[in-house]
Amino acid sequence: MTNEVIPVIIPSYEPDEKLIKLLSELKAAEVSPVIVYDDGSDESLYGGYFKKAEIEYGAVILRHAVNLGKGRALKDAFNYCLNEYRDLIGVVTADSDGQHSIEDIKKCMKALKENPKALVMGVRDFDKSGIPARSVFGNKVTSKVMSILAGVSVCDTQTGLRAISKSFMEKLLSCNGERFEFETNMLLMTKDEEIKIVEVPIKTIYIEENKTSHFRPIQDSAMIYAVFLKFLFSSLSSSVVDMVMFAIFCGIFRGIAGIPFGYIMVSTVCARVISAIYNFLINYKVVFKGKGSKTRAAVRYVILAVIIMLLSGTLVSFFHSMVPNSPELYVKIPVDCILFLMSFVVQREIVYK
Repeated sequence: MTNEVIPVIIPSYEPDEKLIKLLSELKAAEVSPVIVYDDGSDESLYGGYFKKAEIEYGAVILRHAVNLGKGRALKDAFNYCLNEYRDLIGVVTADSDGQHSIEDIKKCMKALKENPKALVMGVRDFDKSGIPARSVFGNKVTSKVMSILAGVSVCDTQTGLRAISKSFMEKLLSCNGERFEFETNMLLMTKDEEIKIVEVPIKTIYIEENKTSHFRPIQDSAMIYAVFLKFLFSSLSSSVVDMVMFAIFCGIFRGIAGIPFGYIMVSTVCARVISAIYNFLINYKVVFKGKGSKTRAAVRYVILAVIIMLLSGTLVSFFHSMVPNSPELYVKIPVDCILFLMSFVVQREIVYK
């Protein structure tokens, strides 16, 4: 006989009757244990909900003295479960605002048992009618951005219904993010740790247009997209360095006769050497945090930089020869934009893998 358990974790801040309804359904379905994390709700206004959850529905109540955010509540609940349950398979996280049905919670549990090392995502269908516009826009844009910039493809980046394996929970305890951005960082971490993502279709439920949600579209979206700014800053600032140095070297070499391979190629090489050194140091220390071998990454980066540099010089020279009276930068900018996308994917998948 097995005593394997999958607790249901419900982070809750300023709950209402929807939390009680969810707990009632969990109890009726004999789903346990249930961990409710009170993330600093006002005791005088919301204490009754948590007392009822504990006394009538047998939930374990954990508390923050002040509101610390959903990410911190989840990580503290993970730590509690890892210490408390010896035969832990993993956990299921669910929101307290009525968006997740018992049927779907059980589906995620089943998927975790079948994929004990995976991250299971309960994904909603945002093409259905009646879904708040902010939710449709936020999820679709974030999914596209995450797929393009991080190489993590999921249909619903903001779903709170997730089943997380024990081994992944342990890694997530050191994952950055205290509020809603933690759930995005969790997805990014699957890439670093090579965690399989399993998507399970669930019902798309929005009650009163989800107005009781504490997700703040402007502030919390900014926090989520801030995850990607380091990627953009590194690449764009390197491009600026490269463009400025290219223009300077073109001004130096343009009037000199007999330069091997032409002044554009020489200017490209000189500018790219400087910008590549800058870019590598920023990527290693800031973007990718230097987790792997610096030497190995540097060798891969040099090979990539040389290939991109030669492609840039060759393509700019070729296209400039077709319009010789145009400024070199007019040709270089679109060429390097295309090469930038190629370089980014190679860096993400190979250089700093």
